[in-house]
Amino acid sequence: MKNIVVLVSGGGTNLQALIDAQNDGKIQNGKISCVISSNPEAYALERARNNGIDTAVIRRRDYENQKEYDKALVELLKTKNADLIVLAGFMTILGEYVIQSFRNKIINIHPSLIPSFCGEGFYGLRVHEQALKKGVKVTGATVHFVNEICDGGAIILQKAVEVHNGDTPEILQKRVMQEAEWKILPLAVSLFCDEKIIINENNITEIHK
Repeated sequence: MKNIVVLVSGGGTNLQALIDAQNDGKIQNGKISCVISSNPEAYALERARNNGIDTAVIRRRDYENQKEYDKALVELLKTKNADLIVLAGFMTILGEYVIQSFRNKIINIHPSLIPSFCGEGFYGLRVHEQALKKGVKVTGATVHFVNEICDGGAIILQKAVEVHNGDTPEILQKRVMQEAEWKILPLAVSLFCDEKIIINENNITEIHK
């Protein structure tokens, strides 16, 4: 049984999707053992407590520099025996030390079909604003491993979502969450816990079902 640690900063809707999947028995070989927030006021912490999940808070501002913060975060993750780390709306940058300490054990959900609308500066509503500005007819979400390049890690799963006439960034964001993010993130976590995700020499994932 793998220990899943979820990192959050806000409301925790993707965390809730994971909790629901766990409660429904869709994650067989893993369990959310802890939720760590960069924000002590994050509602995601309440979601965790309501489901009997351990919580912790670690804020970047409490550390003198990135190196000290990274060191503290790695130690915290190790004390929680993290086998898989899920970034679910985590708004603090992870340094190289964190990524190297948990190589191919950190996954992120991004609200677009990478490589479109991704990289530095693309997060939250900004992603959907740019998708609408570009006039794309299809967008979606991507679950990927985290490496040193922003949104540049190996892709695990993607799901497409149609863009409708009259969409606003807020409407599109909600549709992408409901039709893509809340579906593929729990599935990716389940696949990881079942040890069915293999990364080949070209940094491309192969899913063994």
